[in-house]
Amino acid sequence: MAVVETEYLGQIMVIRLNRPERMNALGFELRSMMADAWNEFEESKKLEVAIITGTGKAFCAGEDMKEALERGAPGSQSKPVDDPLKDGRISKPVIAAINGFAMGGGFMLAERTDLRVAVPEALFEVSEAKRWLLGGYYHAHWANLPHPVATEMAFGFRFTADRLHQMGFINRLVGKDQLMAEAISMAEHLLSLPPASRVNTLYMMRQMRPKVDEDLDALAEALHDHGEKDDLMESRLAFKEKRKPVFKGWVKPEDRYAMPTLDSVKVKK
Repeated sequence: MAVVETEYLGQIMVIRLNRPERMNALGFELRSMMADAWNEFEESKKLEVAIITGTGKAFCAGEDMKEALERGAPGSQSKPVDDPLKDGRISKPVIAAINGFAMGGGFMLAERTDLRVAVPEALFEVSEAKRWLLGGYYHAHWANLPHPVATEMAFGFRFTADRLHQMGFINRLVGKDQLMAEAISMAEHLLSLPPASRVNTLYMMRQMRPKVDEDLDALAEALHDHGEKDDLMESRLAFKEKRKPVFKGWVKPEDRYAMPTLDSVKVKK
């Protein structure tokens, strides 16, 4: 079976991640096929709404750390084709039907969608703080969540679907047997609107999303290099071996206090 399946319900395209034995982790093949599906959706003259979901107990577990360890480098291999969802080029509504774990890159996949419906059992985690040298500072900012929640999220704490629903990150919570029916109902509502209204409203709402200041992005880029990069692979190896990681922290102890600052990285305007 294909690791990404597609289904067509009139003007609705369902994209289903189908690698349940690996919790729909973002391996090279899955990312390739998912990118192909997003390109098909964006380029189609017929399809108007997409629904992204997963099979098994996970929506998407994020980075395929087995592949990263085999490759000897952290993160996902460079995407083989342009992915218009990841690049922010999808011009049509996308609904996430979150059937289970949404971790790391799986959380990022969910946050790129416009509307989200989830099962109560779903768990969410922004995993950067566990796998890189800087936590996911921007995710809760994009979602317009309070700063203490943003800090908790950046440090890699897990969130239940119910909590994220209460805070507004998830639109609706439904039982597993109603997940796809609810997502399809939301898609059908969008299709019931005047086409120009749907297109214009989507564009307007996306322009209103919070954005991270470019100086803060420059600081984040510098902080990604502030520390011992051997710890990136150690975190992944420890996860695979189910043991506590042994981190080095710094190339030299004094590096801890040689922090990049906002003033040192300010973008010239």
